[in-house]
Amino acid sequence: MSSVTHPVVHLAAVTKSYRQGQSLVPAISGVEFVAVMGPSGSGKSTLLHLIGGLDHPDTGVVEVDGRLLSALSDAELTTFRRRHVGFVFQFFNLLPTLTVTENVALPLLLDGVPGRRAYARAEELLDQLGMHARRGHRADELSGGEMQRTAVARALVTDPALLIGDEPTGNLDSRTGRALLELMKERNARQRQTIIMVTHDERAAAYGDRVISLHDGQIVADESPAARCSA
Repeated sequence: MSSVTHPVVHLAAVTKSYRQGQSLVPAISGVEFVAVMGPSGSGKSTLLHLIGGLDHPDTGVVEVDGRLLSALSDAELTTFRRRHVGFVFQFFNLLPTLTVTENVALPLLLDGVPGRRAYARAEELLDQLGMHARRGHRADELSGGEMQRTAVARALVTDPALLIGDEPTGNLDSRTGRALLELMKERNARQRQTIIMVTHDERAAAYGDRVISLHDGQIVADESPAARCSA
């Protein structure tokens, strides 16, 4: 979901396969340009991992925010992800012994941001996501929906150029899910933040500018939400 003139994410002739017994199973094949929301179809998680620099393509190149990921060392890639890419994982990946505020502030603290400024930024986002009352609780004391909102706040805390969401509304009730999608839409419009979100929910997909469907590693549809509704 991007309104930028030049793509934050660019993939050229990218392929990725996994070995299954004696067979080579294609996961991603021939995706050229992605700055959209992919709702369903095999290969979607692999696509997110490639764009986020969590995996490497077998062939082709992945460029994010003007940086060729294959040209970065492991240390550079770690720093690049922390500063430029926000992840909302399906299973949250929160640190259970840290408080909600500490989990959200962690990317800033790791990047050398002073504690007072990092915690203030974390609490600002937690307020936006309705988590103010839970900010002092440990992550292992939260419900699934609260963990999801904490993970979203952590992903946004560095104001990344790219936000990657793997079912970010999957553990939220409908009202909270709508509020999150509206926040993401607003950030896309106002802060020109590219968002790539995997979802099985057509209502969530409707917040995107484009909906790409994958099947066996191939793009089988690239439509606007309005076109999907009228099909």
